Amino acid sequence: MPRNIEIKARVADLPALQARVAALAQHGPELIEQDDTFFHCTHGRLKLRAFADGRGELIAYERPDATGPKTSSYLITPTADPDALRATLARSLGEVGRVRKQRVLFLVGRTRIHLDRVEGLGEFLELEVVLRDGEDDRAGVDEAHSLLKQLGVPACELQSGAYIDLLAAAGTAAASALR
Repeated sequence: MPRNIEIKARVADLPALQARVAALAQHGPELIEQDDTFFHCTHGRLKLRAFADGRGELIAYERPDATGPKTSSYLITPTADPDALRATLARSLGEVGRVRKQRVLFLVGRTRIHLDRVEGLGEFLELEVVLRDGEDDRAGVDEAHSLLKQLGVPACELQSGAYIDLLAAAGTAAASALR
């Protein structure tokens, strides 16, 4: 199963951070509009990601809700009809809530750097260090810490959980289905 090391941090000055990321990146910026619907499930998390171009991905993942670097195991299944799949999953599993965001993607080596503007939450940085099969998590954790340092992201801005959890904690309408 594919794995990566993830870190999420709140961002105070997204344009300044984007300039620092761009200076390190081999690819980007790439703007991506995403609409994630989370569903009830018994193991990990299940979300359907719909893109502005009409395609989608069903993503099942397991990741601890911890501040700092964490290992995420995931499976992704593409879909050409995310609206129909959302309706089917909502009917059978029930929706937890939705997260809408604008994401700017950069690639630095094997790390995907996301600069996110999340509706109802604000601006964030996400790092995803993609691990090779059988690779020890420590290498990815070290790489993530190194990138955070290079980008000047303070540890006090690190976040735990997923955006859907932060929306629920903020009590926004997008996460009202959690209650």
